[in-house]
Amino acid sequence: MEFMSEVLKILEGALKANGSLAANYGGLLADKLASTGEVHQARLIREQLARAPKALAFAQDASRGVSLGQVPLDGDSRLNTVDVSLPSLDGLSLFLPSAIQVRVEEFLQSIRHHDELAKAGAALPARLFVYGAPGTGKTMMARWIAASLNLPLLTVRCDTLVSSLLGQTSRNLRRVFDYAQQAPSILFLDEFDALAAARGNERDVGELQRVVIALLQNMDALPDNTILIAASNHEQLLDRAVWRRFGFRIPMPLPDKELRLRLWQDMLGSFAPKKLNWNELAALSEGTTGAVIQQVCLDTKRSTILQGDKVVEDAALFRRLGLMMRLAEGVYFSDQDDEIRWLRAWMPERFSLRVLARLYGKSVRQIMTMTGGVTEDGNEEGEANASS
Repeated sequence: MEFMSEVLKILEGALKANGSLAANYGGLLADKLASTGEVHQARLIREQLARAPKALAFAQDASRGVSLGQVPLDGDSRLNTVDVSLPSLDGLSLFLPSAIQVRVEEFLQSIRHHDELAKAGAALPARLFVYGAPGTGKTMMARWIAASLNLPLLTVRCDTLVSSLLGQTSRNLRRVFDYAQQAPSILFLDEFDALAAARGNERDVGELQRVVIALLQNMDALPDNTILIAASNHEQLLDRAVWRRFGFRIPMPLPDKELRLRLWQDMLGSFAPKKLNWNELAALSEGTTGAVIQQVCLDTKRSTILQGDKVVEDAALFRRLGLMMRLAEGVYFSDQDDEIRWLRAWMPERFSLRVLARLYGKSVRQIMTMTGGVTEDGNEEGEANASS
């Protein structure tokens, strides 16, 4: 039977006396029927929903008009344990290596054709685990998937979900998983290792074990078509039993040169200078994350706009990149003189005395004195003397 998953959800809502669950999935069923040409049947469902009490009248567009009701709260702090957002593809770009892009598309297709795959006994639960270094795009992927499926994204707030009270974290988890089943949506567990850390290590306590057990039980109780995405920067810390719950696992590596090139070109856009050496930029940014490239582009474009220009300067862009890479390595220049000396030593052919003087609003002689009189040729030595 087509649309069996929606029918089962409506039945579940009725059996649990959960009107919002039944109404939300009734609206989704009406939308799916209408999309396949069953307009009359869709209208009958919507008319029935419209006759329900006002609080349950969710017959509007099921993908954007669903009502998820009151978000779950932590019993101790009374703070929300879930943030609800409605990501849009407008202005949202996701750049991935080709092999990973294929894997993401497989996940999307498995969701879109879940009923068809289930009939053939080939369906996998809609569970995706994304892992990798910070800044590689894990959260962006969750937002992009939600936008692609036109579904609300329910991001679990681990800072309020994890409670100091004995047993409260497990109860919070139960409320969150129940909440995610009220309507078509995507449950996103960011910083997943905070909940699913391996049991049995020397620092483990009984409460942590109970949290992992509660997490596994809640995941197992989810219907196969309820979408769950988890992300972690520390996949090596996860309990081994957690991995088996995810049919789709996607590592997020640092971008390769081709991907870095695409990122630079897209994020600089019309602000890129015509003679910019893209290959040099992509090569120099080896080892950086997409988040670093994005931050460099944003900072450089912002400075360019504030200066009244429409195109970034090559030297300003490379300066931002160099300093951001050093910051990622844990090196911070509190003194501008140290910053200038480092840039001069890092790329003397690009950061000449004259360029550094322009970037920092100083004279060439000041820059030469600051850098110990190091020049790349005799001409700048003369320029320094002429400027004094």
